[in-house]
Amino acid sequence: MNGAQLLGDGFGRVRDELRATVEGLTTEQLVYRPTPEANSIGWLVWHLTRIQDDHVADVAGTEQVWTAAGWSDEFGLPFDVSATGFGHSSADVAAVRVRPEQLLGYYDAVHDRTVEFLSGLTDDDFDRIVDPSWDPPVSLGARLVSVLSDDLEHLGQAAYVRGMLPH
Repeated sequence: MNGAQLLGDGFGRVRDELRATVEGLTTEQLVYRPTPEANSIGWLVWHLTRIQDDHVADVAGTEQVWTAAGWSDEFGLPFDVSATGFGHSSADVAAVRVRPEQLLGYYDAVHDRTVEFLSGLTDDDFDRIVDPSWDPPVSLGARLVSVLSDDLEHLGQAAYVRGMLPH
């Protein structure tokens, strides 16, 4: 297994767990927040998908799926089209009111783009510097592992909130 295959397996696991976390929920369940300042399942899944879309598009040199495929219009959120959820307030979290099929459709499109990008990589590509502004500079491999880590963190949070849903 090479690096691209390994990362592809990791992102595939995110896709599978994301589907298990979102499928069968209603819009009302997606906006449930266990405390007034907590993140909802809908916001967490939207945010992790936006980060993956933003970061993979950046390193691939492509337009984000969010804008290229019209998902920003489909969601109709009251944020700038470039918003990824980073730095969002409690009121911003509350504004993410979406249907499960929107979240799943957008995530699937981003996942497909991610897998397509990974399929063209060789192990040597992972050393390419994609962000020289950090010390040490960020390589493609480090950036992709960071995205995968962020996905898993927020997906775990979403699954936890699902377990807290009132019956």
